[in-house]
Order: sequence, then C-alpha cells, then structure tokens
Amino acid sequence: MSYKNLIFDLDGTLWDSRATIIKIWNQVLNKYQLIDKDLKPEDMDQYMGLLADTIIKAIVPGISNQQVHEVLSEIIQHENKILHLEGGILYTGVAEALKNLAKDHQLFIVSNCQDGYIEAFLEYYQFNDLFTDIESHGRTKKPKSENIHLIMERNHLSIENSVYIGDTQTDYDSAKANSLPFIFCEYGFGKLITGDYKPSVSKFSDLELFV
Repeated sequence: MSYKNLIFDLDGTLWDSRATIIKIWNQVLNKYQLIDKDLKPEDMDQYMGLLADTIIKAIVPGISNQQVHEVLSEIIQHENKILHLEGGILYTGVAEALKNLAKDHQLFIVSNCQDGYIEAFLEYYQFNDLFTDIESHGRTKKPKSENIHLIMERNHLSIENSVYIGDTQTDYDSAKANSLPFIFCEYGFGKLITGDYKPSVSKFSDLELFV
C-alpha cells in the first residue's frame, strides 16, 4: 500500500529524549522532595507516550492535583529550554529517511507531549521544512485520537492515503479510532497487546518499504 500522508508519533518513533529530560525530572522532583532516589532514563520506558500528569501520578502516588500542576509547569518550562540546546537521540536512519520521504509525501507529527516539545525537536534537527503540520496534547488538551483527527481535518487528509506510525498501544488505538492504517515501530518503547503485529519495522529506514 502506498500512502501520501505520513503521521508520526515522536517519542520512541523518531527520537529518544530520555537522557536529556530525566535530568530535569530529577531536579524538579527532588526540589519538591517527591522522590527518594533519582530516576534513571530506563525508568521512563513504561511511561513514554502517556500524558505528563499521568506519569507524575504514577511516579508519586497520592500527589495532589494542585502539586501535579505546579511540578509539571516547572518541568515543562525547563524541558523545552534544554531540548532546544541538547536535543535527544535521533534513531538510526531517521534524518536520511525523513528527507527522502518528504520529497513525495506530506509529513506530520501528533504527540501526547507538552506544547513546545515537538517544536524543540524540529528546531534542534532543522526539520521544520520537512513537516507540513504538527499537533500536541499540550496545545489542545485533547487525547491523541482527537489530535490525529484535527490534523486530518485541518489538512484535508483522506483515510485512504494516510497512515499513523508509532510505537505504543496508545498509538495503535488512536489510529484505529480514526479508521487509519497503522505501522508499528518495534524498536520503540511500547508493545502491542495484539502480539505479532504487521506491518511493523525493526528500524526506521524500513518505512520506505511500506509507504
């Protein structure tokens, strides 16, 4: 199947920002005395793709909604700054493949991240010209499925020639909520309850075989 419009998840699909952002999470959580020991990058694996407030509530059981808001505001402020300066780890082949794909496809990003996070990714790697549009939970406060719908509606994309590409069950569910085909990135953070799902890719450059 050939797709004209490629809608990507970000974390676990295009890059891995854990090593950069974990420093901010530890700094802020320690400031509020909410953790007994520093988090490691791999501690975030189980939370990647979830909303930030859900992650904090999982890390700090019983935390109040007010404190979640305070902590999150501080984390987001520092995260966006450091990502602009340090970026994350781009998966092997992403830069080359995106440049190739952009020649005859429209590229989009829809992520459950905060406002400014996708922008930091695009600016750090100078990918702005490759992507037609982006959307995030931080900007709309809507779930990923609705943000995918917004991207499709705003850019007049049809289901027949569009696909969502991601690495988690949330990505799969959000694609199916929009009746969109889905390509699973096996190298990312998530696993699918559907088991041995196809189509899937073990490295990003393999996408060019499916689109």
